[in-house]
Amino acid sequence: MLVSLWMTRNPVAIAPEASISDAAAIMATRRIRRLIVTPHGGPGEPVVGIVTVHDLLRTFPPDLNPFSVVARERRLPTRVVQAMTREPWTTTASTPVEEAAQLMNERKVGGLPVVSRGRLVGVITESDVFRAFLEVVGVHEPGVRVVFDLAEDEDVVGLVASLAGRAGMRVASVLGMRHDRGRLAVVRLLGGDGERFIDDVLRSGHRVVSVLRTEPTAAA
Repeated sequence: MLVSLWMTRNPVAIAPEASISDAAAIMATRRIRRLIVTPHGGPGEPVVGIVTVHDLLRTFPPDLNPFSVVARERRLPTRVVQAMTREPWTTTASTPVEEAAQLMNERKVGGLPVVSRGRLVGVITESDVFRAFLEVVGVHEPGVRVVFDLAEDEDVVGLVASLAGRAGMRVASVLGMRHDRGRLAVVRLLGGDGERFIDDVLRSGHRVVSVLRTEPTAAA
């Protein structure tokens, strides 16, 4: 999955010379936690910074909530350029989501501007990564999700395809991951005989860590 599938396109931006009062008002109105800073405050421009809720809380007077009605009525002279993080970490639309997530985790940031040829085209946040993860594991879709352990050099795709075929099941997704207990497979299956699949996993010498069955969501 690529960042382009999950990012917010043409995100809200702000100019560096705008007031932090304006930044706080935009965040409160749009219910967002960060604004990308571009030279003239629009998408399609180079990214020069990023200003977040944390930046505003740090910059506003300690006795004034930046997102309160009182703060909107009290114009502060401080500019966004004085509060923002300059030259923030960025990503591209063609970057895999997991690489963007890794960068956010390593750099301890909650969102990344998405650029194309150096210009702002989107933003991807932790919430977007969570949505992508939930879609992959199919938490709201009917079927069964089985997590079991794997040997270090084991072919998880071949194993799952073989066991699912015996049980008459369709493989919706297969993930291999590392855990403090070792290597794990996270498999989502549709149709067929889930109990037989689980039994065959156990017979093949693997330890089943968890089984989650989900039912179709009723129509409203």
